[in-house]
Amino acid sequence: MSNLYPCIWFNNNAKEAMQFYTDVFTTVEITDENPVVIIAHIDGIKFMALNGGDSFRPNPSISFMVICEDRWEAESYWEKLIYGGKVLMPLDKYDWSEKYGFVEDKFGVSWQIYTGNYSDVGQKIVPNLMFGGVNQGKADRAMDFYLHLFASSKGSSILRYEDGPAKGQVMHAQFELGDYVMMAMDSGVAQDYSFTPGVSLVIECDDQENIDYFWNNFTGKGREEMCGWCVDEFGVSWQIVPKELSALMKDPARGQRVMAALMKMKKIDIETLRNA
Repeated sequence: MSNLYPCIWFNNNAKEAMQFYTDVFTTVEITDENPVVIIAHIDGIKFMALNGGDSFRPNPSISFMVICEDRWEAESYWEKLIYGGKVLMPLDKYDWSEKYGFVEDKFGVSWQIYTGNYSDVGQKIVPNLMFGGVNQGKADRAMDFYLHLFASSKGSSILRYEDGPAKGQVMHAQFELGDYVMMAMDSGVAQDYSFTPGVSLVIECDDQENIDYFWNNFTGKGREEMCGWCVDEFGVSWQIVPKELSALMKDPARGQRVMAALMKMKKIDIETLRNA
């Protein structure tokens, strides 16, 4: 199974954001850092923070569900994440959770704070894909596509809206791509936004065959972008990169040559990077 994790696009303040999250979450460990990218583990979950400028921003179409054991833990996260941010759904008791809230933090990153059974999820922080706008009603089809694409995947029970404009569509679903837990839903109300590169999903691949497999499947009905980025048919952005990319760029002199070669590529060719 290829390594899968989210990337958040920041307006050249990724370091500031990681420092903020250090105060929010129990543990934030930075494992790799350069002027463009920071790799961090937030409560054991890997994230990439990208200093990408102001071209894109995160939005609630991809949020992060934080699984809390009790209301006090939920309230602790909420009080810190709401500082300088805004409420999307107030922290309160709902039919599906004793304490739940939807918040956009001061960096534009969206979080869903949820009290429930950790054993039902097995992952502290879970990316949640919300299909709204032009992608309203496509959660079922997207999950089916992802589950067939990734090895060792499995779905779980799906809750559906019982009434309203989204009746019959996905209210909440949980699925696993390899050993990585994801969630998906169709928006319950009309939205004027959808997926952007503001939050993308990174797949680290072992070899060129693995890169070709994911790239060809995502771009078949999607589109190619530059430097290993592509967009699937649902508008979700993916980065298909070799696991050895970070190692290739470690050496300052060689790293510049690798970056120059990378900037000329759409789909990444590992051998060209090795020979740079």
